[in-house]
Amino acid sequence: MLIVTGGAGFIGSSLIWELNQREKDRIIVVDSLDNENYKNLVGLTFYDYIDKDDFLQKIGVGDFKKVEAIFHLGACSDTTSTEAKYLIKNNYEYSKTLAIHCLLHNIRFIYASSAATYGDGNQGFSDDENRLPSLKPLNLYGYSKHLFDLWAKKEGLLDRIVGLKYFNVFGPNEYHKGNMQSMVLRGFHQIIQTGKIRLFKSYREGIDDGEQKRDFLYVKDAVKMTLFFFENLGLSGIFNLGSGCAETWNALAYSLFSALKIEPNIEYIDMPKEMKDQYQYFTEAILSKIRNAGYIEPITSLSEAIFDYAGYLKDRRYISEDLTEPRNSV
Repeated sequence: MLIVTGGAGFIGSSLIWELNQREKDRIIVVDSLDNENYKNLVGLTFYDYIDKDDFLQKIGVGDFKKVEAIFHLGACSDTTSTEAKYLIKNNYEYSKTLAIHCLLHNIRFIYASSAATYGDGNQGFSDDENRLPSLKPLNLYGYSKHLFDLWAKKEGLLDRIVGLKYFNVFGPNEYHKGNMQSMVLRGFHQIIQTGKIRLFKSYREGIDDGEQKRDFLYVKDAVKMTLFFFENLGLSGIFNLGSGCAETWNALAYSLFSALKIEPNIEYIDMPKEMKDQYQYFTEAILSKIRNAGYIEPITSLSEAIFDYAGYLKDRRYISEDLTEPRNSV
């Protein structure tokens, strides 16, 4: 039996899809369903669904005694949230409870950390666990994830569990994420509806508008990398999951225009005041640790991934009416 928290979410549902392709369906999905994210579960095969608020009361009894691994991907991932109490309870305390249970019952625990823990990047993007105390997240979401990483290190657990620092993941099944949708999806809608894409201006000397850089990772690669740690039980610790190649927002936009066969038209707009102090101008995953651990699969380039994703969106005629604002996220 496998458990996927956040199983109706973006990466979680994609992970379940891949597990199904590998003929694994003894899966318990844990999440909080709403009018949108339930659609991610349609067509997937799994054993049971449990609401996340009920789950902690049920672990350790019945079928849960047969659990082989928990993929803990559930979290509030809103990088603009100011609800500190909720973020700490949902992202930190919940994770601690699950980790302790897994360790007590010899269950593989693989959890989602985040590249948001790296803050402005001044301390680099190394997943060396000894560098954790020096990191300074720029927002409450990143801090809630960082707190758990620090707790796991302090308790000496990182040689028994796996933490995955996902960078900017995008791809199918993210439509329900609202303001946290990737700029690839938002840009797709902007171009279809208006013929142009809107990106934030740069406010840092030496960096032109649209030349802010991020490490973009296609969800198909994120899932393969995640399952690598399920298949290799001897691995533990914190690992970066990214492409290892920072790309500009402009490059993302041009790739999207190319995939849609539309002449490029980029408009640079003011960044909201509340975002300026927590905006990451550069992220790039250092992948030496996961590579040295034995992950040898090639990672899809940004242009190839956007071409594939745009085809997916066009095939489904997935057009929304309220996604014309940019969110080249914080």
